[in-house]
Amino acid sequence: MKIYDISQEVFGCCVFPGDPAPKKEILSEISRGSVCNLSALSMCTHNGTHVDAPYHFYENGKTVDQIDLERFIGAAYVAEHEGIVAAGDAAEILKKAQIASAESVKRILIKGKAVVSLEAAEVFADAGIYLLGNESQTVGPEDAPMAVHLKLLAAEVVLLEGIRLGEVCEGVYFLSAAPINLGGADGAPCRAVLIQFGDIR
Repeated sequence: MKIYDISQEVFGCCVFPGDPAPKKEILSEISRGSVCNLSALSMCTHNGTHVDAPYHFYENGKTVDQIDLERFIGAAYVAEHEGIVAAGDAAEILKKAQIASAESVKRILIKGKAVVSLEAAEVFADAGIYLLGNESQTVGPEDAPMAVHLKLLAAEVVLLEGIRLGEVCEGVYFLSAAPINLGGADGAPCRAVLIQFGDIR
């Protein structure tokens, strides 16, 4: 069994333009005579490796704590792509995932410097996948991400953004990317990992 950590370290993570960056406050230190080391954390729910819930773009959408954990945990397919993912690319990714493992087609992770077009989002949404992940801090184009988010989140496709797949080859893995249980939140950070082991079909 091999475990790939596909998460960013929080304090050095990428931050979407305009979002506040993570900050750590030291509350007590053993080296200064305290009985323990203690720190406080402040951050945006969309810093670093994180998930988007439908509530991020829909007033009545599900919040992070309302999403079934099955969407974040299970077989996943990693597909490599550079540039804009078009509708044909999305269909090809789904086809490859289906051939590799019928279960992995539910959770698609895109490796590379890639963003999803609206047309590709429609393909993924129509396929009824559970989760779509990518390495960018936003699944859609950074200068116009809204339409892609609206299409995917309306279909309750949860988004796993800001992952790191540099050491991961294309193929089937077991994904664990459960978000922190933040009641009523539009998104949440997570420690996403991929596990490679025997047949998980």
